[in-house]
Amino acid sequence: MRYLFSTGLIGAITAGLSLLRGTREAPITWRAVLAWVSWGITLALAIGAMVDMRRDERGVAVAMDSPIAPKQDKRAKKQQKAVEKAAKATLR
Repeated sequence: MRYLFSTGLIGAITAGLSLLRGTREAPITWRAVLAWVSWGITLALAIGAMVDMRRDERGVAVAMDSPIAPKQDKRAKKQQKAVEKAAKATLR
């Protein structure tokens, strides 16, 4: 449920509604097509961000081009250090 109310998705949906109202009675021009393509890309990016957040929450690796990837790498390195430190402590 948390993902359905993300700001990116809400913004994409409201932009789509606004675009729909603005182009409902207007003729189809290249500008209108470009606006709809742009909206589709925005919606796809919002959905992709939700998928990456869910994968990160479950501990699944995300793609390297995701904005979440650096955080995930940092967390993995920190956990690796903790494991190494615990292993070193048990050897003593």
